[in-house]
Amino acid sequence: MMVNPAWLRTFCTLVEIGHFTRTAENLHMTQSGVSQHVRKLEAQLGQPLLIRHGKSFTLSSTGNRLYKEGQKLILSLNDLEKRVGLDPSHEGTVKIASPGSVGLKLYPHLLDLQKRYPKLVIEYRFAPNSEIEKRIADHKVDIGLMTCLSKLGEVNLKPIAEDELLLVTPPTIMAPSWAQLLALGFIDHPDGHHHAAQLLSANFPEFQNPSQLTISGFSNQINLILEPVSRGLGFTVLPSHAVGAFKDSSKIKAHRLSSNVSETLYMGVHANKFTENKVKTVISEIKKCLQK
Repeated sequence: MMVNPAWLRTFCTLVEIGHFTRTAENLHMTQSGVSQHVRKLEAQLGQPLLIRHGKSFTLSSTGNRLYKEGQKLILSLNDLEKRVGLDPSHEGTVKIASPGSVGLKLYPHLLDLQKRYPKLVIEYRFAPNSEIEKRIADHKVDIGLMTCLSKLGEVNLKPIAEDELLLVTPPTIMAPSWAQLLALGFIDHPDGHHHAAQLLSANFPEFQNPSQLTISGFSNQINLILEPVSRGLGFTVLPSHAVGAFKDSSKIKAHRLSSNVSETLYMGVHANKFTENKVKTVISEIKKCLQK
């Protein structure tokens, strides 16, 4: 049996005010409406709640118990209304997913934001585009950053930045030639063939497809891809955000080739989901970081 919250609120207000007419005025009801709510509660509980004395009343034992418990419930409901109505800008959890390259730059920046607002919790996941797209559609992340367009109607993407692709070699290579690249070998990664095909085809007429390259290493950890390059074991192609995040920059050489190639970075949210203020705060910070 569930007690109607409106009836309960009327009853508790009546007990506190002690007068039917003034209770009706307080709740913007008619006096008969107040009486009706009390009668409905009595009918539902099967016991009288009020012992009437003319125009005044006292509580029955059941009415007394209902008031004590009902008062707690009404306070709880009032608190719930306030909490649901609140939409804080710097409090709560915001879930984000992005490719590792942009994440290397973005995640530390968002941790600084969380440091400023300790009640704001950042959950960050590195993932490929296909997984990010699905997580947005399934309401598993609030914000997804992708480097390709989505085929899902639930995913709303907008371009936010461009991420330049860079050729990265050991520091001894000053002006890389096709012969030097072939001799070095390619440090592959999950997007390696895609990135290499984009940048090398635009700058080296000898390039036909990635199968021409000798694979001299592979890593699926974005922060480790440049480690073998720094040790002279090969070259790779990565977005500038990933290159800029490498800590031993003196041990690599990033080359901007004559024909610039960039990836468009898209910010995605669910097309049918209300954007909370905490999410808007994080979106604003992402734009500040990536559009510098």
